Amino acid sequence: MHASSLSRRSVLAGTAVAAAAVSLPMTQGRAQAAATPAKGGYRWRNAVQGGTGFITGVLFHPSVRGLAYLRTDIGGAYRWDDRTDRWIPLTDHLGWDDWNLLGVEAMAVDPAHPNRVYLSLGAYTQSWAGNGAVLRSEDRGATWQRTDLTVKLGANEDGRGAGERLLVDPRDSDTLWLGTRHDGLLKSTDRGATWKAVSFPATPSATGQGVTFLVAAGRTVYAGWGDSDGTTGKPNLYRTTDGTTWKAVPGQPAGTAAKVPIRAAYDRHTRELYVTYANAPGPNGQSDGSVHKLRTSSGKWSEVTPVKPGGTTADGSADSFGYGGVAVDARHPGTLVVSTNNRWADIDTVFRSTNGGRTWTSLKDKAVLDVSETPYLKWGGDEPKFGWWIQALALDPYDSRHVVYGTGATLFGTRDLKHWAPQIRGVEEASIRQLISPPTGTAHLLSGSGDIGVMYHERLTASPSRGMASNPVFGTSTGLSLAAAKPSYVVRAGWGDHGNGAFSNDGGKTWTPFEVQPDVAKSAPGPIATNADGSVLLWSFGTANPGYRSADNGATWSEVASYPKGAAPVADPVDPARFYAFDTTTGTVFTSTDSGRTFTARATGLSTGDSEFQLTAAPGRTGDLWLSLKGNGLYRSTDGGATFAKVSSCHASHALGFGKAARGASYPAVYMVGSTETITAVYRSDDEAKTWTRINDDRHQWGWTGAAITGDPRVYGRVYVATNGRGVQYGEPVR
Repeated sequence: MHASSLSRRSVLAGTAVAAAAVSLPMTQGRAQAAATPAKGGYRWRNAVQGGTGFITGVLFHPSVRGLAYLRTDIGGAYRWDDRTDRWIPLTDHLGWDDWNLLGVEAMAVDPAHPNRVYLSLGAYTQSWAGNGAVLRSEDRGATWQRTDLTVKLGANEDGRGAGERLLVDPRDSDTLWLGTRHDGLLKSTDRGATWKAVSFPATPSATGQGVTFLVAAGRTVYAGWGDSDGTTGKPNLYRTTDGTTWKAVPGQPAGTAAKVPIRAAYDRHTRELYVTYANAPGPNGQSDGSVHKLRTSSGKWSEVTPVKPGGTTADGSADSFGYGGVAVDARHPGTLVVSTNNRWADIDTVFRSTNGGRTWTSLKDKAVLDVSETPYLKWGGDEPKFGWWIQALALDPYDSRHVVYGTGATLFGTRDLKHWAPQIRGVEEASIRQLISPPTGTAHLLSGSGDIGVMYHERLTASPSRGMASNPVFGTSTGLSLAAAKPSYVVRAGWGDHGNGAFSNDGGKTWTPFEVQPDVAKSAPGPIATNADGSVLLWSFGTANPGYRSADNGATWSEVASYPKGAAPVADPVDPARFYAFDTTTGTVFTSTDSGRTFTARATGLSTGDSEFQLTAAPGRTGDLWLSLKGNGLYRSTDGGATFAKVSSCHASHALGFGKAARGASYPAVYMVGSTETITAVYRSDDEAKTWTRINDDRHQWGWTGAAITGDPRVYGRVYVATNGRGVQYGEPVR
């Protein structure tokens, strides 16, 4: 997932940090909606894709066999359930207003109290993002207490794969330390209920990393500092031996290869601290790095870098990279693993040493990868790669041959140091952009995502056997559309190196790229739509470019001068000659009655200025349009966009979709992410939006869910919800 740039923040100077603790699960702190809750409730599950996002940290509990925690940059935190071999989501209760807290900056466990776990949350340090928060649990994340902070955290920014910035003090379980990006070091003496800034000898940079990790070495706490320039006299590693005074560690390595300390691990048997370094925080941008160890008893430093960056690969490419993860074997002195990061030419690897770093073995060299459980990792047919963005690396303290490492899309694990497979069950981190539930065919769901393109879900309980849609393979999907009267025909658009649009004649199983595409498609692929019978395509390319039309399945394209630039095209589900588009800059609905050749302005004066406003056509009807205007409510037109009336039952509408009608009803079920009074939630209406039933609950909220929602046209009550980091959630009534 992509990070934002850092924002300017002031430095705290001993001031108190907010300390309002509340019990969770909770709503967003707003009044409950008046909508009737679903009778019997809904059962919510993920449509399985299998990971698909950046795993930024894995933490085995040092005192409990089979207990581990995992964090992601935008998809929350998880706990490993050893009995079922799957990860259990811990932060799905965070609601719409708390979307920023789905980014997990750091995790901490208490070795002396196995049921305690702590999370520091906050995805962005930008001015538009909310402040961070700390969650604390006494029951391994089943329930939480929350403290809101007055500082921002950056779990989806550069450096998000660095070490844990949260730590239980080894001297006192009531004391916690929290490192921040721009506000120094915070301390709590009441198990995370309240926090205060403490004196720290380094000054944060306005655009830097601040504290990159906190790690205990016996009774001493070490802190990595990411704002040094790597030169002598500019330390980037500090420690406290008394829990009060912090000092720079003497003799620490300097130079570009040791500019940013990424992670650290302590071998209690040999009393050595291992530190990985890079010349940038990562996960991107690293081209140099090193590994060093400090013998804490004597203060002696040694370089133990497995392979120094800067060589060339067999094809002459520059072998540039940094170092990321590091973990020590709790059972065998001097045994450890480290990972490279951002090594694109020769592919990242995990190195293992059994003699304190004197010699190393690359585990990639003899690795056997099995991705049969998550076939998308073949990336359209290629052999799976050992990994990239490897900064999360962990070694099971109860099994020396159980190693796991995170990548930009999964978590690989081994039990014999040779055979590796995704250990990802339960983790779903996709940012979903589009959803289609076809009325016929094998698949009940097609999804378009950020980073991993389009998937064909022939089953909801297993990762799609076809993996990502190929021919071509996309990174981020920008458009997905099905011909309502010919549902075997589907088109898609997105970011890709080998074409930006494709069509399918078998409902999305296989794809063929457009024979040609407009020149602007490569630099600005946008939403695409097919008309009801699949004979015409309309493709939008942002506010700086006109829309384009094809009537020959993408063999040729013509500019549509009257199409509103940047608008998302919407096809009438019955009449092949009709298209619609909402110009968000002027608040005007445009219609075409000549198969997309020309567009005419119809209703005007609607809300303007937000590209996330959505226009949706009701299935099986001509000219029945619904317009979601976020906080300005929901509007409906039954005359093809000539006029719109506000839906009085709806306070706010962010996404809208339709599914199979209730028994005895003549109109499809309407599903909405919005609010009927104050709380943003997931709703269903069986009477054309006269009344609404809330169908999610306070334990199932998933942060921001405003991209897409659709019902299943074949199964009454089933709904698919797009989340920004928790994949596709689908709900069904409890019978």
